[in-house]
Amino acid sequence: MSPRARWTAALAVALLIVALAPQPANAAAPIDLGSEHALIRFRLPDEAALRRLVADGADIAARPKTSADGAILADLVVDQAELTALTNSGAQPTQVIERESDGMARIAQSRAKIAVAGADTLHFLQAYWWTTNGHTFLQTQVTTTATDDPDVEITVSWRTADGATGSYPLIRFEDSGEYQYHYALPQSLPGRPTQVTAVSSLGGQTRATTPAVWPNATPPAEPTGYQKDFVEAYMTPTDIAARIKRLKRQYPALVDVIDLPNRTQGYRRTAVAYLGDPAVAAVVVESVKFGDQGMNGVQVKTVDPGKPNRPLSATYQDRVLTLSLATDAGGKTISTTDDVAAFVTAKYPQRFRAFVEDGSAGLVMPIAGPVRLDDGLKGTEVTKKSWTVQALRIGKVRDGSKIGVLAYSQEHAREWATPLVTLEFAERMLANYTTDPATRQLVDSVDIFVIPTVNPDGANYTFNDYNFQRKNLVNHCTGTSRDPKYRDSWGVDVNRNYSVGSYFDGYVGGSPNCLSGTYAGTAEHSEAESRNVIALASAHPNIRFALNVHSYGGYFMWPPGAYKADGRITLPRPSIDESKFFLDSARRIVGAIASSRGTVTWPAYTGPVADVLYSAGGNSADELYYDLGIDAWDFEVGNDIWNDQTQEWDGVGFQPPFPEAHAESQEYAGGLVELVRIASEQPSQ
Repeated sequence: MSPRARWTAALAVALLIVALAPQPANAAAPIDLGSEHALIRFRLPDEAALRRLVADGADIAARPKTSADGAILADLVVDQAELTALTNSGAQPTQVIERESDGMARIAQSRAKIAVAGADTLHFLQAYWWTTNGHTFLQTQVTTTATDDPDVEITVSWRTADGATGSYPLIRFEDSGEYQYHYALPQSLPGRPTQVTAVSSLGGQTRATTPAVWPNATPPAEPTGYQKDFVEAYMTPTDIAARIKRLKRQYPALVDVIDLPNRTQGYRRTAVAYLGDPAVAAVVVESVKFGDQGMNGVQVKTVDPGKPNRPLSATYQDRVLTLSLATDAGGKTISTTDDVAAFVTAKYPQRFRAFVEDGSAGLVMPIAGPVRLDDGLKGTEVTKKSWTVQALRIGKVRDGSKIGVLAYSQEHAREWATPLVTLEFAERMLANYTTDPATRQLVDSVDIFVIPTVNPDGANYTFNDYNFQRKNLVNHCTGTSRDPKYRDSWGVDVNRNYSVGSYFDGYVGGSPNCLSGTYAGTAEHSEAESRNVIALASAHPNIRFALNVHSYGGYFMWPPGAYKADGRITLPRPSIDESKFFLDSARRIVGAIASSRGTVTWPAYTGPVADVLYSAGGNSADELYYDLGIDAWDFEVGNDIWNDQTQEWDGVGFQPPFPEAHAESQEYAGGLVELVRIASEQPSQ
């Protein structure tokens, strides 16, 4: 029995069951397909329902998606009987994407356009292939001159040397409302492609001259006895500080440790408590100082004075804030939540501030407490002191006369694998200095700077409190945005806090919302973390190359990293020569990464940030490049991994199982070594 027949039989049984079951009283009006099939998007009740559909051979037209609320969305080709059975079994149809009759109408429209306007012109932007771990992949990007027609469909066909053929559709990609190209994820092929052709629904056709191998660069072989594999576990900021100290002690002739000038806030927050019941009526009371500065454990309560005509008053004694509520002539308490919040803030401006909990404005303040103020931090073994961010300086000659290379990581706290990359790189440079002539030549000719963790406070928070913390710990929120229910959304995105192409200059990518994951801060360089990166680069003008290590996704990028929305106007493009240098260097570094375990950064993920990822207004690489003249790149380590069973690409995440993070550290450390090799080949200035 075919999969379609098996599914139809299963649905027939389901139809019989639902026909005998009582029907809901207010069911939505059914979709009438008549005698035709249709492509319909369904909201499935759970993943089990999706698995049953797959097992029964349902005609699933596209990869199922997960909606923001966690529901499974699946597009299925169904007839009327199948639609009815699916609906009654709990699947909810949300969109009729297209019916059989729509196809004939649309092809007629397309033919009419061709008759009027003629065929469009197509052009390959990319047609690259590579082989890794026994698999060959092809990735293509194609543009059409019919840029304003959202209905243009482009199909790519390929042929291999042994005559195998195949095809796949491309997807139209727009960014900020502007057409960019049609593309597809890398496609698995049975062999090396020798011919690649694109055809559009408007009649356009083009052929890639020669599908090119990617990245077509291989680093020098590592010599026998080359030392590597220096990371054995994820590392907290405390672990990183200890590693930096050990490297300085172990290699005193090759290492300086630089204390960066701007101390961070530290792993600390103000102490806070709800006074009252947030579900009924409450005020949030917060300390002005940090909780570790004697405010954790302070108690707050409201009391009834027990006498009529009493004003709202307060005392603070023995670490207890007592609020005596106002009463009327009958002795009933009459203070509102607004009264109490304003009174606390006005009477104790150096010690407390308070605000009304959402939904409690104007309500009578209840008798409540005592409640204890607490900073809510869970890391009992993390120092609460402000943090001195440190950089390693590695080289035989460290006087500024050699070309400098800066590698820095963990601007975003949750990206646990990134400091493993920079520390593995640093250790390779040091450990192999006396045994490998090639490494010795690099360390003798290049001045290497490494900041393993730019954002130690956020990193401490992600290891102890909320593992998806992206930002630092500085809370610039005001009013009800300081409600402790938002504690995992506070902080500034360090990589949106720089001064070139920023939100404050009108560029896309940063946010003014203090609870946003891309909150840009109160001003450019408002944060110690961003000021430290620029301070290091500014103090050492010999730095001519920089690489910012992020995760995840497998990208290799360079400026421009931001654009303005109207017209998608990017920061100035590098010159032709600079663009060629960026790309040529990228090929070498991508080739070095691939030499570790065969991981290939896709050609479509290699290029300017604004083109291959998104607009990241206020990022560090743009400031280093445009303000300081440094050739600046960005890694996104953690490339998608091809799944043989599903024939899909799987993501790895910010905190993959350590064996994956370890593999990322090894391959991308090799990429940093290649960057140093590139730097060593440049003429000194």
